[in-house]
Amino acid sequence: MANFAKPAGPRFSVEVYQNEYLPEDGREVHAVVTVTATGGSAALRTTGASGGPSAAVALMVDCSGSMDYPSAKMRNARDATAAALDALRDGTHFAVIDGTHVAREVYPGGGRLAVADATTREQAKRALRRLSAGGGTAIGTWLRLADRLLASADVEIRHGILLTDGRNEHESPEALRATLDACAGRFTCDARGVGTDWEVKEVTAIASALLGTADIVADPARLTDDFTAMMETAMGKEVADVALRVWTPAGAVVSYLKQVAPSVEELTDRRTEAGPRAGDYPTGSWGDESRDYHLCVTVPPAGLGQEMLAARVSLVVPQPGGTAQNIGAQGLVRAVWTDDLTASTAINPQVAHYTGQAELAQAIQQGIDLRKAGDMDGATAKLGRAVQLARVSGNADTAKLLAKVVDVVDASTGTVRLKAKVTEADEMTLETRSTKTVRVKK
Repeated sequence: MANFAKPAGPRFSVEVYQNEYLPEDGREVHAVVTVTATGGSAALRTTGASGGPSAAVALMVDCSGSMDYPSAKMRNARDATAAALDALRDGTHFAVIDGTHVAREVYPGGGRLAVADATTREQAKRALRRLSAGGGTAIGTWLRLADRLLASADVEIRHGILLTDGRNEHESPEALRATLDACAGRFTCDARGVGTDWEVKEVTAIASALLGTADIVADPARLTDDFTAMMETAMGKEVADVALRVWTPAGAVVSYLKQVAPSVEELTDRRTEAGPRAGDYPTGSWGDESRDYHLCVTVPPAGLGQEMLAARVSLVVPQPGGTAQNIGAQGLVRAVWTDDLTASTAINPQVAHYTGQAELAQAIQQGIDLRKAGDMDGATAKLGRAVQLARVSGNADTAKLLAKVVDVVDASTGTVRLKAKVTEADEMTLETRSTKTVRVKK
């Protein structure tokens, strides 16, 4: 089923893919919910048109001492940030932050944001040229400064871009977690690790908490292309703070909800109550794009031949005063009890595909952790299972990354051998990109 709504910006649609049939004692209903946004001003800008929602962007550049090893890394970071400034849409509010064991405003300073035009871009680039490496790393301080600056602008979209090359050694994990909790829902943030001396789980946790993307740029010379692409994507966002609202009838509960494309992201614990039997799950900002979500609902038992509405999924955007605007698009998840064994045991192809993709991401994470812990047999088993799942699902990109860590003997059975030598960059790339999925053909 599909229906459409036209808020200010893109046009949203919701489609539901499921097998609604359950056996007599069946209580778990699975569905893949596809949300698509099309026709926003981002699409117009690709044809040369101007305009777009008001936006503010904070660029956080790691300037710790390690950025001087090699010295080209700092130069690459300056060049990449300058390229990102060139990709800013005129009228966008922005700031550049120097991140070490403290956070410092590089441009414009004074607790303010600049407004992008030819003059302010050039001024910001001149300020960038004065950046130098020195000091430690306390990423939470960068994020809190970004939050204060972004909050000072009356805009629709607030976004951060964060670059680090090292571990968060000058603040506790608890302090960073508290910062992420404080910033969640206030702005989105893309995080990048450059080189191989940073901690994958730190960078991916930042992006996950702030509903952005995470990736590795192993070669600092490639930072410019990556930063330009990130900024162009940020400039394509049209609607902020979109939430999936899931309503369930009496006796039914949401067991879990996770994003499964373009990457796996657990949303279950991020639910906020939204009235009787309804909860909102944050999805961040949207431009012209499509994402898939796997919803599992536990329903009360019912007799053969009975049917019920197991869940209603809609899209909402928060409004001032704690209210939310329903932007109209919705999808329905059904449950029908039958004694037809063929109908009740069939697994919907979309559900099966994304169940495998989630297991693939988990197997890679577990395999890498076991390898680091010295459990080579356990690592071989998990990464072998990952190879098998990547083959079945057609995830060729992940299969290529796995092949740099293991020698594949038989992909169909998941028979592999751990490579004797694996570069740190290859292992970190596999770990960082383990949650990226390939979409199922519908």
